[in-house]
Amino acid sequence: MKTITLKEQLNRYFMFAALIFSLLFATANSHAQTKTTTAPIKNVVLVHGAFADGSGWKALYQVLTKKGYNVTIVQNPLSSLEDDVAATNVVLDRQDGPTVLVGHSWGGSVITQAGNHPKVAALVYVAAFQPDNGETTVQWLMTAPPAPENGVLSPDNKGIVYYDKAKFHAGFAADISKEDAEFMYASQGAFYAKGFGTPITKAAWRDKPAYGIVATEDKSIAPEIERAMYKRSNTKVTEIKGSHVVFMSQPEAVAKVIIAASLKK
Repeated sequence: MKTITLKEQLNRYFMFAALIFSLLFATANSHAQTKTTTAPIKNVVLVHGAFADGSGWKALYQVLTKKGYNVTIVQNPLSSLEDDVAATNVVLDRQDGPTVLVGHSWGGSVITQAGNHPKVAALVYVAAFQPDNGETTVQWLMTAPPAPENGVLSPDNKGIVYYDKAKFHAGFAADISKEDAEFMYASQGAFYAKGFGTPITKAAWRDKPAYGIVATEDKSIAPEIERAMYKRSNTKVTEIKGSHVVFMSQPEAVAKVIIAASLKK
């Protein structure tokens, strides 16, 4: 039998030790990578709807940022679906990682298209439209009669749609103060009606997890429309008692849904 020298024994020992170390390092690195990929999403992008602007998100912004989220608010030009999607994509490009994309009302149609951006990990619909491929927003708007309080006016000679000032508080924002509703009315963008008639070309909710909030006291989008859209798409639904601007009157409740979306593995 061949005698193994001390030097050979030491060499074999150190080779064995190096192999064990490399295996342990690979295992630890694998666990670290798993932890990274399952960490909560910290980026949130908020997309407002028609008859509004980004200022309406202030209360929700404050709740989320206090919880450590990086929140960015899109200012939609409201000139077309394509323009609003482009504005949203500009903001998404600036995010440093996976993002929860949130849309209110018309903003739901926007995130349905913009949600195909590679940084979008989950979608949250807040009293929002959620069309499918080839569908338009107005198709869904017409599936239930409008509430008497609804104040959406016909397009003017420039094709712009506004909300009736006399009905804005009761029809759009009944559960916030009169003063806040007046400010919201005064700050609304000029919404071009053609956006409502533009079809979705690729619905992001078909490929990404979606969460939907039904505002049970909504007078601008009938709650039954919201429920029908969310049910069709297998969206995870939360019902919150509130007006069309439930994100303003119930920011903590809306934040819980966004946080749930951010924790989705």
